Amino acid sequence: MNKLLLTLLCVAALAPSAWAAPLPYDEAANARADVQQALIAAQPGKRPVLVIFGANWCEDCRALDTALKAPKNAELMDREFVVVKVDVGRFDRNLDISALYGNPIKAGIPAAVLLSPKQDVLYATRAGELADARRMSETGVHDFFRAALARAKTAP
Repeated sequence: MNKLLLTLLCVAALAPSAWAAPLPYDEAANARADVQQALIAAQPGKRPVLVIFGANWCEDCRALDTALKAPKNAELMDREFVVVKVDVGRFDRNLDISALYGNPIKAGIPAAVLLSPKQDVLYATRAGELADARRMSETGVHDFFRAALARAKTAP
């Protein structure tokens, strides 16, 4: 009986982590290859590539990821962008990719860059605009990315 009780307690202790949401940033991903694949995927529809820089330890990064999965935001992302997430770890990963696009993570994460399929920067967060994402509503996130898209469409 003691073995059964111990087994049940172990299963109960591990169950919450088994049901937890997956982490938004793949720490083992080849971010450079992921960005290149997104740029290729964006070419036929001429949609901008949305590169979101962040890390799994970052509460605001996880909050932004959750907000982007809300129906209205998910529909916007699917319709308007090719999205790729880049893990920056503890500001010790993929810094070369951030540097390519003007170092948008300098003022905090999450950070975002909109690229043309030709890799021109159409818009980038430069002042930590998303670094307080946990305090943004789903509508605020939606409005932010719609405004960023509008700015990108008027970029030279």
